[in-house]
Amino acid sequence: MLKNLFSFSDRYRILHQTWFAFFLTFVCWFNFAPFATTIGRELHLAPEQIKTLGICNLALTIPARLIIGMLLDRFGPRITYSILLMFTVIPCLATALAQDFNQLVISRLLMGIVGSGFVVGIRMVAEWFQPKEMGIAQGIYGGWGNFGAFGAEFALPMIAVSTSFFAGGASNWRFAIAFTGIIAAIYGVIYYNSVQDTPAGKVYKKPNKNGSLEVTSIKSFWAMIVSNFGLIFALGLLAWRLEQKKIHFLTLSQMYLTWLLLAGLFAYQSYKAWEVNRELLIGKKTYAPSERFQFGQVALLEFTYITSFGSELAVVSMLPAFFEKTFALEHVIAGMIAASYPFLNLVSRPSGGLISDKFSSRKWTMTIISAGIGVSYLMAHFINSSWPIPAAIAVTMFAAYFAQAGCGATYSIVPLIKKEATGQIAGNVGAYGNFGGVVYLTIFSLTDAPTLFSTMGLAALVCAFMCAFFLKEPKGSFAAASEGELAETPANILLTEE
Repeated sequence: MLKNLFSFSDRYRILHQTWFAFFLTFVCWFNFAPFATTIGRELHLAPEQIKTLGICNLALTIPARLIIGMLLDRFGPRITYSILLMFTVIPCLATALAQDFNQLVISRLLMGIVGSGFVVGIRMVAEWFQPKEMGIAQGIYGGWGNFGAFGAEFALPMIAVSTSFFAGGASNWRFAIAFTGIIAAIYGVIYYNSVQDTPAGKVYKKPNKNGSLEVTSIKSFWAMIVSNFGLIFALGLLAWRLEQKKIHFLTLSQMYLTWLLLAGLFAYQSYKAWEVNRELLIGKKTYAPSERFQFGQVALLEFTYITSFGSELAVVSMLPAFFEKTFALEHVIAGMIAASYPFLNLVSRPSGGLISDKFSSRKWTMTIISAGIGVSYLMAHFINSSWPIPAAIAVTMFAAYFAQAGCGATYSIVPLIKKEATGQIAGNVGAYGNFGGVVYLTIFSLTDAPTLFSTMGLAALVCAFMCAFFLKEPKGSFAAASEGELAETPANILLTEE
């Protein structure tokens, strides 16, 4: 695969077009972070408000990834990704035109929807590549797409400075942010007219039922309900944060109303889950071994994504301001230095997938990388103004490698669970990455950077322990052909129930 990677024909063309779509969504999603302090000064925002905007940027990605996952499985990645890319221009322009904190909250909440684009490409890549290549293919898609965070932190400040003559000599952050949305919308049209969902002659598998994930055991049903509650909890946590002192985006009564609405959403989710799985729950339906999967394994992958992508989201959101304040740097220089963290996505996330493919054990790859995440963040806990900047960058990149490799290792497993429900499963796991980002950034908004780093480190070490003892090796994960192209034999069963 690596020998033909730059051939730009057939499946490789689809891979390149799809990671670039993800790249653009990431540039847009993180176009606020490089200008956080500049925007704060210009619009007279309190430090607590700036931190809260970072949380808002992640919040709606949680339900959006679930919804996008269902739409994806039903309509296919071509249409879903194209529409999402074209939608991106709306929150970008809203951010660029914002005049106060409240307008920024609304625009960044909408921008969170753009962060759900990752899920779409997971299904597209899974349609075009074989299980034995899934780790490296998904790693390239995710890693090169995540490189968009580097593009935002490194290139956007330069665009803002180079066009400052349009803003009276000040950093032209408004133009830089608006420009990213316009480019994404144009590419959405290009993507729609140049890709297809599957190779010629291959049928795009859809789930039998829509509205919720169809599970294969009663135990998995209750695990899914608990998982859904966790995502609702993250949104409730954001509502609480928006009501707090010095923020006051919501009043106390509005916060309670939001919680009530979220409770209603959870009840509706639970009802749809019951409706889709009703025959299983009342004993009218059972699944053959080849059709079964354990949602408990999905839940463990959600945890690995909290510790990997969740921590990445938190660090990318706070790192420019952290370097600026810790080492008294100009925001352009701080942004470029902080870009060293997302820069490694170019190689680290693909390497996580490649190691998972070549190590012949996706379970132990995930375990070792999770331990690396924990150790590296505990090292970052000790960074302070007395450190040489190169040493701080080195530790940052060490943490970046393991966190991003963990993302690649996680999604080397996700598409192998149940092919026709890949969108929904990828949406669940991806949403928990945002859950981690929201929780971590909430902790950061209430404490400081050392506390954030130590919290993320300890969580990753717990995750490594869980993977070592409870993660199961996917069966058939190194097969030479995709599910559905092989005879359905016990050797091809993926993550089967015991």
